[in-house]
This record gives sequence, C-alpha cells and structure tokens, in this order.
Amino acid sequence: MAGNGRETALEVLTACRKLEAWSDGTLKAACRRGGLDRRESAFAARLTYGVLQNAALLDFYLGQYCAQPVEKLEPFVRDVLRLGACQILLMDRVPDSAAVSQAVEMVKNHRRQRAAGLVNAVLRKLSTNKERLPAIPAENSAEYLSLRYSHPRWLAGRLVELLGREEAEAFLAADNEAAPLVIQHNPLRCTAEELVQALEDAGAAFTPHPWLKGCGTISGGGDLEQMPAFQEGYFRVQDAAARLSVLAAGPKAGDKVLDVCAAPGGKSFAAAADMENRGEIIACDIHPHKLELIEKGAQRLGIGCMSTQLADGRENRPEWNGAFDVVLCDVPCSGLGVIRKKPEIRYKDPEALRGLPSVQRAILENSCRYVRPGGTLLYSTCTILPEENEGVTEAFLAAHPEFIPEPFTLHPGWGASEGKLTLWPQRHDTDGFYLCKMRKL
Repeated sequence: MAGNGRETALEVLTACRKLEAWSDGTLKAACRRGGLDRRESAFAARLTYGVLQNAALLDFYLGQYCAQPVEKLEPFVRDVLRLGACQILLMDRVPDSAAVSQAVEMVKNHRRQRAAGLVNAVLRKLSTNKERLPAIPAENSAEYLSLRYSHPRWLAGRLVELLGREEAEAFLAADNEAAPLVIQHNPLRCTAEELVQALEDAGAAFTPHPWLKGCGTISGGGDLEQMPAFQEGYFRVQDAAARLSVLAAGPKAGDKVLDVCAAPGGKSFAAAADMENRGEIIACDIHPHKLELIEKGAQRLGIGCMSTQLADGRENRPEWNGAFDVVLCDVPCSGLGVIRKKPEIRYKDPEALRGLPSVQRAILENSCRYVRPGGTLLYSTCTILPEENEGVTEAFLAAHPEFIPEPFTLHPGWGASEGKLTLWPQRHDTDGFYLCKMRKL
C-alpha cells in the first residue's frame, strides 16, 4: 500500500528476516518506493526499529496471551503480532484499537485470513492487560538483560563479563535508543557558517557536537540525501568515533595515505579534508560496486587527491611496500558497536564471528608492510569485543618490534592514551569503536 507506514515496516522486517538485509538501507528504499511522506516515513521507522530492538521482549509478552509458542507461529504472522504489540506497548500516540484493527487487516490483505482471529484475540488481550504485565524473571541475571533488552544471551553475558552488570545494562539500553544523526563539516566545499545556514534553509535543526570540532547532529529536514547541502557536498555523515580514528592517525597535507578497507569511504574523506586535498589517498575495497560509491562520494565532496583500487587487504601489493605515510586498517568485524544503528546485528550467529580475528590479523600483517619507516599504522574496528581489538593488536605488536604504540589525546577529559582507545555508546555517546595507533621505527 502506497503511503502506509505499517505496510512499509512489515516489508522491511520481511526483507531483514528472509534476505538478511540491512534495515537502514532497506527502510530508506522502501519509503521512497512506497511514496511515504515525512510523517509516515517516521512512523515506519519507529515501527521497524521498535520491533528489531525489542523482538524478544515483545515475544515474551505476546506469549502470555497466545495459545501456542510464539516461536512456532508462521514468521509473517509473528511479524504482524510484533508490530501490533510494539504500537500497544511502546508507542503512546497510537490508539490500541487502531493497532489491533490494522494488524487484523494486514493479515487479511496478505491472504492470511485464517490468522485474523488469532491476531485479533492476542492483541486485544495484550491491550487489556498492558497495565499489569508479568514481571520479567531473574532480574539480577544475564538472562534478564537478554530478555529485557532483546539481545542474545551470549552477548548479554559477555557484556556482563566485560563491564559488570550495571554498565552492561547501560550498554544494552543505549543499543535500543535512537542513534543521533551525526555529520561532519566539509571544509573543501564551504565554511562552517555556510553549512549551518544551508541546513537551516532546508528546515533542519543543527546542534554542534559538545566536544568535536566541525561535527554536529541534525534533525528534521526530510530525506537527508535530497538536501541541497548534502548534494553540494557541504557535509558527510560520519559518527564521532570514526572521525576520531582519523584524527588519531594524523594525516597531513602532502602525505601519501592508504585506506585498506575503505568502503563506504568515510575515513578516506575525513583524511582528504585534514590533508586540505593535498597529497595522495588510495582507497581500497574488494567489491567494485563499493568503489563506485566511494568515487561518487569523493566527487560530491570535491576531493581530488583520492583514487580507488580493487584490492584484498590480505594479498600483498609489492609496489606498495614501504610507500605510505599513513595506512588505515578499518578491518571487517562483528559490528557489535553499531547495534543502535543496525539493530539486526545483534542476531548474528556467534559461531560465524569466531573466524574474524584470523581475517583481521591477516589484513594487519599484510598492511604493515606498506608503512614507510616513521609512518603510522592505524588499526580500527566498530566492535567492542577484546578478541577483535586488543587481542589482535597486542599479538601484532609482540610479533613486530619494528612497530610501537604511539600515545595520542583526542579529548582533554580522557587523558593521553597508550596508543589505543575503546569508545562506548553509554560512556561517550558514540558508536562502540576501537582504535590503535602504531608507529613504524
């Protein structure tokens, strides 16, 4: 249905479930395809993320009023029930009667008439009892955190091990909050004042970042990519954590920089701005279509010092050995630091993550050859798991005495690092992120 936020949310949930699609890109495309206005697009987003962020909790409450286990229901019907429960339990402005009736219509419209009675009965009971819902069991355990914040048990338990129960809960709660839309000013296209004016002209509210110069958050203004300020390259979308990694690496005008795993290009773009568009940046990826996106981004931002190369970070390019002042290794990782942006990441199979450190080590081992003596090697991930972070860099440094950690200071309140830093959503209001700066002797 064109213009229907509920149908769009259902479409996105189906794509995430069947195709393992990313929710953010799928939602954006579905809203455009469905012709949703700003209000319905926002409604579709709240529903989509509300379900993805709270699926286990919603299933727990639905299960109190469903005759059969929720996990045994047809996935489509379960998605519809979750959407209805999300409106009833988590959204104040939707009348319960509308949430119930629209859910019933959805199953009918999708030729699931036989499920209409079940959907109607379960959601009505949920609505009737929403002020006296059963307590989540085992309040002081990882099981409680897993259910309350809809994260897998293994992840909740691991966070308790790393952070303690109280801060683990703060991390999980942050994962279920809306991430701010963070942008970085592009000095190659405009002044900071011109950026603010252009955003205001587009109806967007801009708030300067509390501690990162040239950075801010925006809200309102509609489709970001349709804003003149975006199309004219006045800014790029990039979280403060990723921006900090480039600041730590410290590329200067005239440097030669290699971005080993560059897609979607944000760190290369940040480096180009820091280098005043003077020097050389080579941005690499193993997917041609991602290189095309990087090239389009560079053109939009007015970057002329950058080129792309199809390259696998694990395979050596002899002509690059010892040729670069700065080598950026933002390696493939579990992505557990960006769950608040991509809530479906929490549902990754932990077994599939176990092989990541070997890939990360291989990329780092190869990429270190490209650093000239005196040059910088910057390793980073958007995860918070030590085996992908300190476990990789400490083993690397032990095996490579020609590299040493190089301290840096990114925020006065954090003090000087010893060459590495982990950023946390609940502490720094950034993505979960790790970076390690190393100098080649």
